[in-house]
Amino acid sequence: MYQTASLKNSFWLFTLCFIGCTSKPKETQLPYYNSPDFSAIFLDTKQDIDDKIGHTISTFSFTDQHGDQITDQMMKGKIHVANFIFTSCNSICPVMTKHMKKLQSEFGNNNEVAILSFSVMPWIDNVKRLKNYADENQIKAKNWHLLTGNKAQIYNLARRDYFAEEDLGYNKDSTSFLHTEHILLVDKTKRIRGIYNGTLELEADQLIKDIKTLLKE
Repeated sequence: MYQTASLKNSFWLFTLCFIGCTSKPKETQLPYYNSPDFSAIFLDTKQDIDDKIGHTISTFSFTDQHGDQITDQMMKGKIHVANFIFTSCNSICPVMTKHMKKLQSEFGNNNEVAILSFSVMPWIDNVKRLKNYADENQIKAKNWHLLTGNKAQIYNLARRDYFAEEDLGYNKDSTSFLHTEHILLVDKTKRIRGIYNGTLELEADQLIKDIKTLLKE
């Protein structure tokens, strides 16, 4: 009797294991971020998203390394990645740029993806300096824009729209220097879907995976 029951239990354990091991895993769902504390919000329906996620990237217009105007309207219907650098930085910026080049390799020819690197020293980083920086770092993708413009507008956009410094930076103004290792992932509806440490290669690899996930949404 005991042996029969044991065999039955083993059979059901094997069956459950087989079903579990052969079931197709669901794709990872990315959260939404609605506030600078980066509390993850998981939602399934468009109605829930529209009702609960009010924060989106607002209006902007800046000039890239080619002298072209890049606006928020151009990001509609595209996934975009944002980070904040300056050309004379010799600490975190070169590392971030190196890791962002992995995105260039993966998505440099993808019209659904854009990379925005905002200068936090726009009074120095004019179009010419940004173009030189792009050349020195082999930034060749047409969808990677190094941006300059009004300092206050860049700083407000970084802190209040991209939450680039999370809680601590949200209430700062443009008199406080902005220097952050964060990279932000924004979906096609201009909602924030991820935050990453740009100095870590593993985080850059995860960002690439998450962009691929968003491309399937």
